[in-house]
Amino acid sequence: MIRDDRAYEIVLWGATGFTGRLVAEHLADRYDAADLDWAIAGRDREKLETLRDELAEIDPDRESLDILVGDAFDRERLDAIAERTQVVCTTVGPYAKYGSPLVDACVENGTHYCDLAGEVPWMRRVIDEHHEDARDQGVRIVHSCGFDSLPSDLGTLLVQTHAEETVGTACSTVKSFVTSNSFSVSGGTFASMLELYEELSRNPEVREILQNPYSLAPSGERSGPDEGSQRLPRYDGDVGQWTAPFIMAAVNEKTVHRSNALLGYPWGRTFRYDEVVPTGAGPLGAASASGVAGGLALATGAMAVSPVRKLVDQYLLPDSGEGPTREEIEGGTFEVRLLGTGRSPETNEQFAVEGTVAANRDPGYGATARMIGESAVCLAKGDTGTALDGGVLTPASGIGTPLIDRLADVGLSFAVERASVE
Repeated sequence: MIRDDRAYEIVLWGATGFTGRLVAEHLADRYDAADLDWAIAGRDREKLETLRDELAEIDPDRESLDILVGDAFDRERLDAIAERTQVVCTTVGPYAKYGSPLVDACVENGTHYCDLAGEVPWMRRVIDEHHEDARDQGVRIVHSCGFDSLPSDLGTLLVQTHAEETVGTACSTVKSFVTSNSFSVSGGTFASMLELYEELSRNPEVREILQNPYSLAPSGERSGPDEGSQRLPRYDGDVGQWTAPFIMAAVNEKTVHRSNALLGYPWGRTFRYDEVVPTGAGPLGAASASGVAGGLALATGAMAVSPVRKLVDQYLLPDSGEGPTREEIEGGTFEVRLLGTGRSPETNEQFAVEGTVAANRDPGYGATARMIGESAVCLAKGDTGTALDGGVLTPASGIGTPLIDRLADVGLSFAVERASVE
């Protein structure tokens, strides 16, 4: 149980980074000082003071916003920060490099935590090391609160909840179709990708963790009927389009399966979840799907070669702290369409439920900043509905439907309805 006498509701760790700054701006714009007591934190006081001045232009009350200084590897300072707040919200990646001491500090000091992690091997280690202790203490450690994997996870929860309420049973399969006019990537995200490939080169066991769609499920529950992410072009008769692999599916599919397991398998032990990119119908759709699949395979193969990674890191990648322009962030859009199907327990007739999660902002940064910011607010306010009380959790199992309501108030749209079956 988290003490309610702490100095802050939220500490934003890594506030001066590219994404951290967007989160800080969102919180300052969305919440008055009387509505939310929060502080910004990082390793450079001068940069934090500059950020505070900029936030005061959004809300003059933020002139007195507290600043906390620490280092990602200084446990004494991390403990001092964690014990003063209800929630630590962190945007500092790669999490495999910088995240573990902070998670340790939050679990030991009884502090909720949320991040943007999509680094599956690291997330697996956190689960194995901390889930039981966090559960026993009533501490929520919630990974993947950005575009990885919140739309997939909460979208599936939305579809399944609607199916259970209207049909009396969950969908046996949910397919997710992701479209966007923008997938901007910052230097920090590229650094996380490089760190993942470096770990893969050092530890062959990481490959199995990446390939197994159930690798983030609880120990003893890491198998099932899903075969893993789509790798080749495929025609989907349910939507009448060709589909291509989606680069983030390897994270999102594992997160959704973990949610199902942690919630006690309300969607069944044979539940399947797939996530792809629709490319259109006919020969043009087939060619586009082949191009996406081939390009993704080429890129992942190249990144597996150490000299290539070094060249990419040195000459092609943006520096940490760099990212898309404001115009690109505000002009971006995304839509995740989720199609759930199953059979009625009374009539055995097939039914379908269709959900959508969308936003008129760049998914990786503009929308992600709002996703993790509102996730932290939900944790701080105890606005978690019937979600689990503690453990290493997912957005669906650790926060749940109250987060859908908060995000709907800040520009994301969630919709669900029964659909016809062809």
